[in-house]
Amino acid sequence: MKKGEIHEGIVESIDFPNKGILLTDGERVIVKNALPGQRIRFAVNKRQKGRAEGRLLEVLEKAALEKETGICPHFGICGGCLYQSLPYEEQLKIKARQVKEMVEKACGNWNFEGIKGSPVSEGYRNKMEFSFGDEYKDGPLALGMHRRGSFYDIVTTRDCQIVHPDFCRILEVTLDYFAGAGIPYYKKLQHRGYLRHLLVRRAVKTGEILAGLVTTTQTDWQTEGEGVFQGTDTHLKIQEEKREKELLAGWRQALEKAELAGTFAGILHIKNDSLSDVVRSDEVEVLSGRDYFYEELLGTKFKITPFSFFQTNSLGAEVLYETVREYVGDTKDKVVFDLYSGTGTIAQITSLVADRVVGVEIVEEAVEAARENALANGFNNCEFIAGDVLKVVGEIEEKPDVIILDPPRDGIHPKALQKIIGFGVEQIVYVSCKPTSLVRDLEVLMGNGYQVEKGCCVDMFPHTGNIETIVALRRIK
Repeated sequence: MKKGEIHEGIVESIDFPNKGILLTDGERVIVKNALPGQRIRFAVNKRQKGRAEGRLLEVLEKAALEKETGICPHFGICGGCLYQSLPYEEQLKIKARQVKEMVEKACGNWNFEGIKGSPVSEGYRNKMEFSFGDEYKDGPLALGMHRRGSFYDIVTTRDCQIVHPDFCRILEVTLDYFAGAGIPYYKKLQHRGYLRHLLVRRAVKTGEILAGLVTTTQTDWQTEGEGVFQGTDTHLKIQEEKREKELLAGWRQALEKAELAGTFAGILHIKNDSLSDVVRSDEVEVLSGRDYFYEELLGTKFKITPFSFFQTNSLGAEVLYETVREYVGDTKDKVVFDLYSGTGTIAQITSLVADRVVGVEIVEEAVEAARENALANGFNNCEFIAGDVLKVVGEIEEKPDVIILDPPRDGIHPKALQKIIGFGVEQIVYVSCKPTSLVRDLEVLMGNGYQVEKGCCVDMFPHTGNIETIVALRRIK
């Protein structure tokens, strides 16, 4: 098997997160985004001793388990979903096997308690970050998700099935409005253009919606019937700002006229001039309403701001946090540290049965929301600290009895993990959204006197390759 060759084969299994595994000519081949049971054609693009990697060219035959109907029209084109064509029960089996095998490699046989499915597998997401661009070079304006395997091309996802229809309607109204106005999107290579992203968050329980248009501060765009503004003359700048205000007012009015099941809590203009493609904010302008909305989990109300972390599957989050609470167990008269606490969801749910909970989170607006949430819900035994866990955790005078870890996808910084181990707590509950990061950190914890007691998965991301894992550890020496 040589680089550049075209081969065919049947996919035997799939490793996390999207690595289809084949055996061809006695060699192991990895082809991303290929599903077990599919017969595929692929091109070899990387070759190492005893192993090769290929690029999927075509699915010649579907797997026997793949559905013929009920599949998202964007599936296979959009890079969002991997398992859309498989029955949901089959998706759960694949994810459970992946996590079980990965953790076993780190700690040997362990008490794996299986996988819990999401209460709903369609329309479950409460947050989307859509990108502006074009579907092909110099094509018409597009708004949606990146095309699978492409950094530039955008697929307009008008019929996405993992979000509530309100998301699709907001996307459609926004795209039609700005395409009609002839407003340019931000081109990443030239660093020119105006439209960057559309941020939409929607609460399942309250139906409140937050919509944010993310743009640059470049306002010298050209519209039909007018020339391009040039120069830095004060008069021209005033005219540019006036035009932008009129443009944004028109967008807000278009959204407010849209027929939606939910209601707008706020419509925002978010300015972002960073060179990276990350959705972030330099400045937020409230066009109407407020810059936050409310969601409810397990009878507790949470205030959520545009960029604060909150699980993207609200109903699934209830399953996740109930499981975390079960794994934490009896915390009466105990101090709990909730590290990487986001808007304080785990901290507040745990505080019901703890003496005191201390949450640490690097995003300041999330910490502020967590404090307000705790106050509003009557939890007076919670404290939230803004800062990096690596820098803050060693400065906390209080010592924990139990530590809950819910880090971002890349896991815990090695130095921060050593500080956490240094507390010497008897019990740690680790919540992970990326099994490979979890396994890396488990190896360190086990090398420092901790033993995996049990673990399970909660599927927060149906149809995608992602999975949430909860592991309970206990100190043995």
